[in-house]
Amino acid sequence: MTVLTRWEPIRELASLQDRMNRLFTDSLNPITSQESLAAGSFVPPVDVYEDAQGIRLKMEVPGIEEKDIDIRLENNLLTVRGERKLEAETKEENYHRIERRYGSFTRSFTLPNTVNPEEVKAGYSKGVLTICLGKREEARPKQIKVDVAPEFAGHTVSGK
Repeated sequence: MTVLTRWEPIRELASLQDRMNRLFTDSLNPITSQESLAAGSFVPPVDVYEDAQGIRLKMEVPGIEEKDIDIRLENNLLTVRGERKLEAETKEENYHRIERRYGSFTRSFTLPNTVNPEEVKAGYSKGVLTICLGKREEARPKQIKVDVAPEFAGHTVSGK
């Protein structure tokens, strides 16, 4: 019996790219995959978005206590540092598999000149660190109200 399988070149390309990435990562890294998972570098994912009031960063840092997070703002460079530690009561050799990343991290973000360094707030809830950076007053959008008066009806802006 012959089975026909639809050829999907995009999926094949993505699969090839994944295999090539793994090949280079494993060959250039002298630490084996299992060892790197235990000792690996932890890089928390971040969402950065902007609204009329300012810039907000949301960083996933589950398992890290507030006191272990350091946030600094110097010369328009926001730096967040922290460390996620392996639980001390369980020894590494007792683990069958370690997939979560542990270790210290540093994330830095260059901020635009529109950020007011006096308006920075940070909050931590349910493993998500939120940093709110307010904009300078002159950088905030201003709305101009348009008055409709009868004397302007039918006239151009220049008054002619």
